[in-house]
Amino acid sequence: MRKWWSGVPDGVRDAAIAVGVAATLLITGLSGRHSAAGLDLLGYVLLAAGGLALVARRRTPVPVLIVTALCAVGYQAAGFDVPAVAFLFAVYAAVREGRRVVTAVTSVAVLATLPLAALASGLHDTGEAFAQARGALEIAWLVAAAAAGEALRQAERRADEAERTREETARRRADEERLHIARELHDSLTHQISIVKVQAEVAVHVARKRGEEVPEALLAIQEAAREAARELRATLEALRDDDTSPPRGLDDVPHLVERARTIGLDASLTIEGRPLDVPAAVDRTVYRIVQESLTNIARHAAADTASVRIDCRPDVLAIRIDDDGRATSDDAPVPGVGLLGMRERVTALGGRLRAEPRSGGGFTVQAELPVEQAS
Repeated sequence: MRKWWSGVPDGVRDAAIAVGVAATLLITGLSGRHSAAGLDLLGYVLLAAGGLALVARRRTPVPVLIVTALCAVGYQAAGFDVPAVAFLFAVYAAVREGRRVVTAVTSVAVLATLPLAALASGLHDTGEAFAQARGALEIAWLVAAAAAGEALRQAERRADEAERTREETARRRADEERLHIARELHDSLTHQISIVKVQAEVAVHVARKRGEEVPEALLAIQEAAREAARELRATLEALRDDDTSPPRGLDDVPHLVERARTIGLDASLTIEGRPLDVPAAVDRTVYRIVQESLTNIARHAAADTASVRIDCRPDVLAIRIDDDGRATSDDAPVPGVGLLGMRERVTALGGRLRAEPRSGGGFTVQAELPVEQAS
C-alpha cells in the first residue's frame, strides 16, 4: 500500500489529502455540537475551505498556513466545535519547507485567538479547567505537527547531502582511476619505446662503426622513438601536475635558471621593473615558457649560453629567452609539442608569442602577456 501511494503524483496526493481533510471537517461539523449562532452556512463554508486549501500546501505553504488559520478561527467563531486539523497539516507543510519563524508566529496567534473565538460563539462555557485542558491539547498537537515537519525536512536534507557526497565520491574515484590507468599506460609504453630506442641507437652505432651506410628507415625509427619518449615524459609531467602539487610561477624562475647552470649551460636571468601581483594564470604561464625554453636549449640547441629577460610593465609582462645555439636564420623553425603548448597558453591569455632563429645565430623566444585583461 505504501509503495502504491508513493508512486502517485504529488498533485494527485495533495488533492486527495485536501478532499479527505475537508470531508472529515464537514462530517465532524455536521455530527458535532455547535452553538446556535445562526452562522451555520458560513461555518460549513469555512470548514470546507480550510480543508481544500491544503491542495496548494506544497507550492505555497505560507499562504495555505494563513488561510487554514483564518478558517479555523472563523468556524470556531461561527459556533462549530471542530479541531483545527487543516491548520495542523499546514503547520507540518510549512515547517517541512523551512518556514519555522512564520509558522511559530502564526501558531501563537491561533492559540491566542481560538479560545476567544469559542467564547464569543458560546462554546466552551464549561469552565476554566476545561479551557486549560483543551489549550494544552492544542499546543501538544501543534508541537507534534511542527516536529514531524522538521524531522522530515532534516531527513530530506541529509538524504540530499548523502546523494551529493556519493556523486562527488564517484567522480573523484573515476578521476583517480583514469589517472591511474594513464600512468600505467605511460609506464608500459615508456618501457617498450625505450627498448626500441636503445635497439635502434645500437644498430645505428654499429653500422657507423663498421663504415656502413645507415638505412633511412633505421634513422627514422631512432628519431621517432626519441620523440615518442619525450612526449611521454611531457604527458607524465602533465598528469602529475595536479592540485596536490604547489603551483609554479614567476618566483620559481630563478630556480629554473640555476638548474640550467648545473648541466653546463651558462644561463643568466634579468628582471626589469618590480614584479607585479599578476594573475595566477599569467604567473604559471611565465614559468612554463621559461621552463620549456631552457629544456629545448639544453636538449636541442647545442648552446653554450642562454639569457632570460623578464620585463615587468604596468600592463604587460614581457619574456625573452635567447641562446647562442646552432640555429640560423635560414633554418625554418619546426613547431614541436613544447612550442605548440606555449603558443596555446599565451593565446588563451590574449598575448603574443614569437619563436624563431635569430639573425646572428641561435634561437629566441619572445612572449607578451597582458596583465590587466588576463584572469
